[in-house]
Amino acid sequence: MKKVHSDVSGALDGLLFDGMTIMAGGFGLCGIPEALIYAIRDSGVKDLTVISNNAGVDGIGLGVLLETRQIRKMVSSYVGENKLFAQQYLSGELELEFNPQGTLAERIRAGGAGIPAFFTKTGVGTIIAEGKDVREFDGESYVMERGLFADLSIVHAFKGDTEGNLVYRKTARNFNPIMATAAKVTVAEVEHLVDAGKIDPDQVHTPGIFVKRIVHVPDPVKHIEQRTTRPRIIAASEVN
Repeated sequence: MKKVHSDVSGALDGLLFDGMTIMAGGFGLCGIPEALIYAIRDSGVKDLTVISNNAGVDGIGLGVLLETRQIRKMVSSYVGENKLFAQQYLSGELELEFNPQGTLAERIRAGGAGIPAFFTKTGVGTIIAEGKDVREFDGESYVMERGLFADLSIVHAFKGDTEGNLVYRKTARNFNPIMATAAKVTVAEVEHLVDAGKIDPDQVHTPGIFVKRIVHVPDPVKHIEQRTTRPRIIAASEVN
């Protein structure tokens, strides 16, 4: 199977439809599949349910899909960096399924492993547990959470080969590996594309069997949400 596509629109061709569920990797703006997000925006597909740790920031990452009102529902953990997200949610335009971060990660991992549901103590006795099955095991209460599985996962990798084997770099790994396993189709954008066999098997984070399509996106912009710098201490020699 030829997995490599020449551009992002081609990599998504035939996969997008209104009302679909999309998983989008990344944590904040770290490791987000930005090129694929822009291609989804340009496609005009709407009424999307998007599963992602957060919704980016205003005008960057998934924030661009909020601007175009293409997202109907977010399944997220942290949404505090996006004012437009808050405005749409509070006005009733956007539906939110809120999750503790570890629970969200486990729901995705479970979906990828074919596990339909699991029990966790996280959220018991809070609004997280409202309307969910709560059971007792060994004298402790646990809330049932459903596994998550999407129509499409979009992920970003530092390196990938033509067979779809992926390597993520440092904290940009975040949600990408588990999301790559939890969808009918996974599309990966990679910064460095190499021939099959050029990646040491022991270094592979996502085996190529999970990845159906790849697009080479060299030199992506690495955004920083909150840029902070240490105050510069002026040396006595500079004063003189």
